[in-house]
Amino acid sequence: MISVDIDSHSGFCGGVIRAIGRAEEYLSAHSRLYSLGAIVHNEEELSRLESKGLVTIGKEDLEGMEAAPGDTLLIRAHGEPPEIYGKAGGKGFEIIDCTCPVVLRLQQSIREAYARLQALPTPGQLVIFGKTGHPEVLGLVGQVGGDAVVVPDAASLQERLDDGTLDPGKDTEIFSQTTMSPEAYDGACKLLRERLAAGAHLEVHGTICSQVASRHRELGEFASSHDVIVFVAGKESSNGQVLCRLCRSVNPRTYHVGSPEGIDPSWFRPSDRVGVCGATSTPKWLLEKVAGAIENICNSGPDSLNSQQK
Repeated sequence: MISVDIDSHSGFCGGVIRAIGRAEEYLSAHSRLYSLGAIVHNEEELSRLESKGLVTIGKEDLEGMEAAPGDTLLIRAHGEPPEIYGKAGGKGFEIIDCTCPVVLRLQQSIREAYARLQALPTPGQLVIFGKTGHPEVLGLVGQVGGDAVVVPDAASLQERLDDGTLDPGKDTEIFSQTTMSPEAYDGACKLLRERLAAGAHLEVHGTICSQVASRHRELGEFASSHDVIVFVAGKESSNGQVLCRLCRSVNPRTYHVGSPEGIDPSWFRPSDRVGVCGATSTPKWLLEKVAGAIENICNSGPDSLNSQQK
């Protein structure tokens, strides 16, 4: 008989828990709450919150609104550039700012680093290691008016150095998006150290969230201790993509689903030990739902899995 374990470390990170808690608290007393962008990159959880009155809008929707007196806008854990607050306030929105405290500190650090670099006799350059277009990265770049170079991986960093976007002779400070792979960030920083010219100073900032960083080690151990891994995350979750790749690198029998409907019985063999885990944007209730579905599919009868695989 197949056994199913849920990773005890998987589930919402603190920033997402805080944002969703604030949204639920507000909606318990009001019929509608606007969220600028998806409050969490998980379609199942978004659907649950929308049923309570959460309305997700994009920046283009905000731009198109003439006025919103009496309405409230939630800024999600990813954070936003400074100009968004001015635009929302100008429309008449009350703002619930749920920017993750870790991201807030990172935004402040980037502003301070930029001021240092600009004060040098030859102004230095700011690098952000993160996913191009990711909401958190857009908020980080917005702290310095767009004057930063974003690189999602070491290959992109190499290209920016080769094409002159980054100057090896300039002092450089590098930060990471909070949910990037620690190993990938280390590799990019190593490359930058090797490529900078003698005399050019490099300042590396450890800005990956400690909860995210510890998840990599814990998840690697979890994936290696199970026969099959079912990784649960929304398709838009950047953290989910990183962590699912990590699981697959340790355990080739790793499968990505967004909901129980994505489960395929052919993934499992009799007596498999199945591990269910997810991203920092995956709710516990969804992990439990997926685990229950696996048990129902595989253990519904004494020869259920064998019959399904014939």
